[in-house]
Amino acid sequence: MPPKVQRALILGLVILGILIAGFFGFRAVFALREFQRHEPPPLAEALTEQIVETDAELIRDWMTIPYISRTYQVHPKILFDALGISPMENEEKSLLQLNEEFFPEMPGIVIELVKAAVKASQLAPAGDVPGTPAAP
Repeated sequence: MPPKVQRALILGLVILGILIAGFFGFRAVFALREFQRHEPPPLAEALTEQIVETDAELIRDWMTIPYISRTYQVHPKILFDALGISPMENEEKSLLQLNEEFFPEMPGIVIELVKAAVKASQLAPAGDVPGTPAAP
C-alpha cells in the first residue's frame, strides 16, 4: 500500500474515531444534564415512615419481643408482662426460644399470649403505658 493511501486511511480512521467519541460524549453530557434536572425519588421518606401492622395473626415464632413491639406499636413492657417474664436477657430471644425456656410443657402458648396482648393493646384507647409516670 502506498504511503499516501496509508496516511489517508489513518487520517480517516482518526477522524472517524473523533466523531464517534464526540457523538457519544455529546449524548453523555445531554443525559447528565437531564439527570440533574430530576429530584431524587421519595425513597428516603418511605424508609423513615414506619408502617404499623394491625393483623396480630401474622406474628410468628421467629419474631422477638422488640421486633413485635416496633411492628405493632405495642410497648415491650406490655408484652413481657403478658408472658410474666422479665425483659432482662430475654429481649434477643425469639418467641420459640422463650416458649422452650419458660413454657416447655405448653407448645405455642407464648405466641398465643403475645397475639392476645397485641390485640388487647390495639383495642385499648391510646394512653399512658402501664408503669410509666404521668406527665405533670
